Amino acid sequence: MAVSGGADSMALALLAADWAAARGGRVTALTVDHALRPQSGAEAAQVGRWLAARDIPHVILVRAGVRPTADVQAMARSARYRLLTEWCRAQGVTHLLLAHHQADQAETLLLRLGRGSGVDGLAAMAPMVSRDGVVLLRPLLDVPADCLRGFLKGRGQDWIEDSSNADPAFARVRMRRLLPVLAGEGLSVPRLAETAARMRRARDALDWMVAQRAATSVRLHPAGFATVDLAAFIDPPEEIGLRLLVRLLQAAGGGDYPPRAERTEGLFQRLAQGRAGKATLAGCTLAIGADSVVFAREAARQAAPVTLVPGERLLWDGRLRVEVPNDLPAGLRLAGLGASGWRPLGKVAPVPAPARASLPALFDRDGVFAVPHLGYKRGGGVISAEWIVWEGPMRHCLVPAGGGII
Repeated sequence: MAVSGGADSMALALLAADWAAARGGRVTALTVDHALRPQSGAEAAQVGRWLAARDIPHVILVRAGVRPTADVQAMARSARYRLLTEWCRAQGVTHLLLAHHQADQAETLLLRLGRGSGVDGLAAMAPMVSRDGVVLLRPLLDVPADCLRGFLKGRGQDWIEDSSNADPAFARVRMRRLLPVLAGEGLSVPRLAETAARMRRARDALDWMVAQRAATSVRLHPAGFATVDLAAFIDPPEEIGLRLLVRLLQAAGGGDYPPRAERTEGLFQRLAQGRAGKATLAGCTLAIGADSVVFAREAARQAAPVTLVPGERLLWDGRLRVEVPNDLPAGLRLAGLGASGWRPLGKVAPVPAPARASLPALFDRDGVFAVPHLGYKRGGGVISAEWIVWEGPMRHCLVPAGGGII
């Protein structure tokens, strides 16, 4: 569980520890020290002392690198999730608890409304979502902040007040200050949170329809690309075709967030009109044909090569979950195959041209050692591809219940 030391996360720590202990389990608290304030290290240590007094294991994760000069909160949030999910994957932990509460949900709804968000954005934060191979759980979304503070007082537990939570330089803080005014007009925190819940139901219904369309029009390849019937973007209703496009871009491109609406809508219109050719968006390359479209990772934007360590677990390129076999030869690097790597393999397996350069491949000092998803290994034999699994963002939305990758 993520524990910053604020009232909401300290309440989560105590509640989760009680819940786990009653079931014979334990939880571990993770505190990210962003090193953005002089006192952050001391605060993280204080959280550790509080938790140690309650026999709750605690780990401090320190953000490295230079201090961001712009968009500080967004950069900090990205770094925080990266550190938290990296730790979870390294430890084999599959679930991470987050302490977002009812007021956080209301603020998120208002912020996204101000940005002109649609159904997905107005659904605000999901109670459960997968990110970088870890399931994020937000069990307190329906709980008022005052209840959490009251709980802590009843348990005699102190907490840390983060001064940045009162800094009007941040949009969320400014929105928080508006909440009492909005409540006087009927836009109370509970009502806003209820609206977000209704939007989630609408989003879930739309996603179900997207999955049904995907079941008959999308063919997913385990190596991380998809072939889609062009009719999927032409047939009404338009909203389903548009949402399918967004899901495909995220799944093949590896992005946590969808591209800007105007760019997505422009590409969708091109698909709906059946205009053949090539396109790129959100780290994804498309080849639009007469009756089908290939979605593949844009090779030039793939993650840097990584040296594999037997037994290691990692998420590579934001899309591929890798659990390195213990018997894999040491020193191999995982990287995109590249155009030059594909040339000698042209007859190994039929792969659409846009997807070839970004196929996950293993390299040694002599070049391409293996392409597991093609069943290729230099010198003969086979290296299974079962340990390299496509789990990119939103890929699950392309597979209805009971479905799978083909």
